[in-house]
Amino acid sequence: MSPALEALMQAEGTPYPGKGVMLEPFVHQVGGHSCVLRFGEQTICKPLIPREHQFYKSLPPEMRKFTPQYKGVVSVSFEEDEEGNLCLIAYPLHSESGDLENKDPSTDCEPKSKMVKWSNKKQSPLGPENDNYSKDRGRHSRKEDKIMSYNRDEMQQQAEVLYFSLEKGNVVSQIKHNPWSLKCHQQHLQRMKENAKHRNQYKFILLENLTWRYRVPCVLDLKMGTRQHGDDASEEKKANQIRKCQQSTSASIGVRLCGMQVYQSEPGQLMFMNKYHGRKLTLAGFKEALYQFFHNGHRLRHELLSPVLRRLREMQAALEACESYRFYSSSLLIIYDGDPPRAPTRPRHRGGEEGDEDEPSDEEEEEEGAFGFPRSSSAGVGTGVSGGSSNSGGSRSSHSAGEASSPVVDVRMIDFAHTTCRHYGEDSVVHEGQDSGFIFGLQNLITIISELEDHSAD
Repeated sequence: MSPALEALMQAEGTPYPGKGVMLEPFVHQVGGHSCVLRFGEQTICKPLIPREHQFYKSLPPEMRKFTPQYKGVVSVSFEEDEEGNLCLIAYPLHSESGDLENKDPSTDCEPKSKMVKWSNKKQSPLGPENDNYSKDRGRHSRKEDKIMSYNRDEMQQQAEVLYFSLEKGNVVSQIKHNPWSLKCHQQHLQRMKENAKHRNQYKFILLENLTWRYRVPCVLDLKMGTRQHGDDASEEKKANQIRKCQQSTSASIGVRLCGMQVYQSEPGQLMFMNKYHGRKLTLAGFKEALYQFFHNGHRLRHELLSPVLRRLREMQAALEACESYRFYSSSLLIIYDGDPPRAPTRPRHRGGEEGDEDEPSDEEEEEEGAFGFPRSSSAGVGTGVSGGSSNSGGSRSSHSAGEASSPVVDVRMIDFAHTTCRHYGEDSVVHEGQDSGFIFGLQNLITIISELEDHSAD
């Protein structure tokens, strides 16, 4: 184990007997199908996919500021502690563990069948009063069935846009998980349990946790490009991905919504939107979803738009310099703080407990939403979600109060399982020039957010 990785495990990880680190659900995963776990405050981990691992190890210098920092590889096993709790434990990866390469990464998270219940205990409803994780973060009680008894049919029958009302007071402590992260985590545990008798060690890569600086991370996951299938996709996979693109905004504008969580401070609620809803959106619906992402329930956070646009334009310039790269099925994350610090020169009450925020008056607000759509409403609060581990480092913010006038946003590319370029010597297909599909999506995203910025200035 490298000294850097050893220091990381000691500094961030939750200790576990045997020099391991207990992994926890990553509560801010809003999209994708790979299980993302919390390794420490500033680090997450996900199943190692050889092509993605190769990308991070050979990352072009101009792309480093637009991707999460790569921190190494660990071996993850599925274990039961002395109390019968099920745990995922990360250990240092030794040289003799070279045969742990994940041959078929899709099987790590895609279940072969419906979720299997681990006891005969009656299923409890998923609601704000129900803690679906054990009190010890990352430990899951088999006796009480707190993780795996969740029925996948219930998840699929729930609305694709969910609202979770937060109580007045400390918002951060109430962010336990979102429905998508819970789903991915459960499916991954099920796959590992099914394979435990034959194989119980997996390689995971460690990556920077992009949300750790934010108290209440608002996260938008956008699937980029007009094509999603890799060069090595089967005919069935290729046809399926082409159909998804044609039936969504991917084909028309090169970008579609893959997941969202946003904190609406005025009504005091979290809104979640999943990929199934994103696939159904028309161009007008996609624009409205972007408007909702930058809206706090009271006003459009127009001060966020310029920093996002600047970052997107920088990314476009970097991608235009990347020769032969194709980022098939990669996503773009946009992150900002839904509960930003307040500038000391303009004291404001925290929304909820002490009073309303000092926001623009009603006369200053727009009466309609983006591009003429109705303004976002706090009505329709539906199925709530609760339970989970504690916020992933959300209680710590690196922002000083003086930075409130200059909002901190982050825009990064993630998910490189199908990335290719001429430097990957084993690839049978070598592409020339730029990734025009990804860049096309960026250009349209820039145009839409620019229109939103212009609209908010009217």
